[in-house]
Amino acid sequence: MKNEDILAVLKALSNETRLNILCWLREPEKMNENLPNVIKEEFPGGVCVGSIQEKSGLAQSVISSYLSSMQKAGLLESRRFGQWTYYRRNEEAIAAFLEGFEAGLQAKK
Repeated sequence: MKNEDILAVLKALSNETRLNILCWLREPEKMNENLPNVIKEEFPGGVCVGSIQEKSGLAQSVISSYLSSMQKAGLLESRRFGQWTYYRRNEEAIAAFLEGFEAGLQAKK
């Protein structure tokens, strides 16, 4: 992972609410009580923006902005179903970030 990509992720996570969102999405089943089967099948792990907004207590426009910045940094994936948008963690990108961040901090011999 390039340094600029690592910096984009760090910037996205430098806000407490955005970091909390990433943590909440680790356990999507706790946020999705009545998730339609089509979502479960076609976009497993997806959580509706409304559920994220409700948990955060912030305005929907603020949460949408946060989710967008996290998606641009590669931390989240999204999918639209009708009028609703669902987000989930991009585990592959998160793992690549952690690996690249750790490698960047290792002392070179």
